[in-house]
Amino acid sequence: MTVLQTILLVTALAGTASVMVAASFSMAFLSKMVHNMVSVSVGILLATALLHSLPEAFMMEGVNPQLLFATLLAGLLGFFFLEKISLLRHSHHHEGDGHDHHHGHDAEVAGRSGWMILVGDGIHNFVDGVLIAAAFMADYQVGIFTAIAIIAHEIPQEIGDFIVLLNAGFSRTRALLYNLICGLAAVVGGVLAYFFLEKAHAAMPYLLVIASSSFIYIAVSDLIPQMHRRPHWLESLRQTVLIACGVGLVILLSVLH
Repeated sequence: MTVLQTILLVTALAGTASVMVAASFSMAFLSKMVHNMVSVSVGILLATALLHSLPEAFMMEGVNPQLLFATLLAGLLGFFFLEKISLLRHSHHHEGDGHDHHHGHDAEVAGRSGWMILVGDGIHNFVDGVLIAAAFMADYQVGIFTAIAIIAHEIPQEIGDFIVLLNAGFSRTRALLYNLICGLAAVVGGVLAYFFLEKAHAAMPYLLVIASSSFIYIAVSDLIPQMHRRPHWLESLRQTVLIACGVGLVILLSVLH
């Protein structure tokens, strides 16, 4: 196969393999207790952003730390404004119709976190595709090991994504379908990197920061407030342990690869 064909095949596999592995866990077990597993998702999302993606972005050559922090701030505020616009549109749509939309409104609020996690996931997969393409263009063996490492570290993040999507009201089939579509963003990243590697590399740290901002925003703005609605001591202890498990899962797979 040519280098481009190899990149297409491996990025497609990398983009979907971690999703399918995560789905096998999520659909068989996590979907039955999704509300209890929101805490695990918080740990996974925050650890992925703060211990993996952001350090990787800041360690890349030629980056301006101040500009990366500005990008992080812009990403957080951008997701805030997107959610605010959605809230205002929803409020205006139901204004004065005389019906109680409390439960529907709750579902709408949860649903927004689902769409935002897909945006962040898609950007993150795009960056993975660029990394895989760059590795294969340097050395075939390096490309294989890079793809394996990416699949390994993506598994906990995809589990976290599934929990968020299920918690947001997505059916298991829709959650799988949308995650697979986002996974194919790796193919787009790989192809663009093949033709425009220098420009793709220059954009990578900023894309990683934007993806991280979506993970942080969803964890802090949507998931943690849900957890605070159950303020009992035993529940709080369980939430803390599950957050630690999510963080530990990301750290463990990062160490292994």
